[in-house]
Amino acid sequence: MTVFDFYAEFEKLYPRSLSCPWDNDGLMIAADLSREVKRVAVALDATDDLLLAAGQNGFDTVLVHHPTLFRGAKTVTPATYAGRRVLDAVRLGLSVICLHTRLDAGEGGVNECLCRALGFEPSGVFGDDEAPTLARYADVPAMNGEELAALVKEKLGVPFVKVTGPLERSIRRIGFCGGDGKELVPLALAAGCGAFVTGDAGYNMALDAGEDGLVTVEAGHYHTEFPVCERLADLARRIAGAEAVILPSRKFRIL
Repeated sequence: MTVFDFYAEFEKLYPRSLSCPWDNDGLMIAADLSREVKRVAVALDATDDLLLAAGQNGFDTVLVHHPTLFRGAKTVTPATYAGRRVLDAVRLGLSVICLHTRLDAGEGGVNECLCRALGFEPSGVFGDDEAPTLARYADVPAMNGEELAALVKEKLGVPFVKVTGPLERSIRRIGFCGGDGKELVPLALAAGCGAFVTGDAGYNMALDAGEDGLVTVEAGHYHTEFPVCERLADLARRIAGAEAVILPSRKFRIL
């Protein structure tokens, strides 16, 4: 299957219409649209290191969540990170596909994978006028905030989580938004959620929502989105019959 046809299949599953208007995702870089997709590197971010590792290990396609050129590239030179990514991808013969907010909003995407990683099944969706299906919620057996926090730590493999709100409250509905979910905090409340699991809820947003009874559990941008990588790898295998390998892309450390 060619790069062009490979991306076309993802467009059917996650069309551009699901992306937020401000987003810049899709087929980011491809020097040869007729190249065969045989080995796919899957990650959250197409960083310099990730692209070099993919090129040096025989991959032809990079499939990631975050846009490689989120703010665009005004120049393509080694002096900027955007320019280096373009030059490296072309030099190494890599095609780069990024599925960002469309993968948050779409079926089986980031937020459904987060929900399922914690052992729940999605019950419904919520969002705003811009992205009405962006987030997910699940109706769950009663638990309190401390129990939910312990579950998130265990299932996502994070050393700590930040929890705000009434920990003793009995929670029966949980909202989910991987990554930066602060704009969805009040919408989680409006959707009847007693808790909201996200990467970053924002200090004031979480504090204010806690006074209205919402427990927010913040587990970090990377850890709340990483579960979708297995979904992307599985799709690459099924769509193109390609070998798909999840590669690490994070450059931060927890000290």
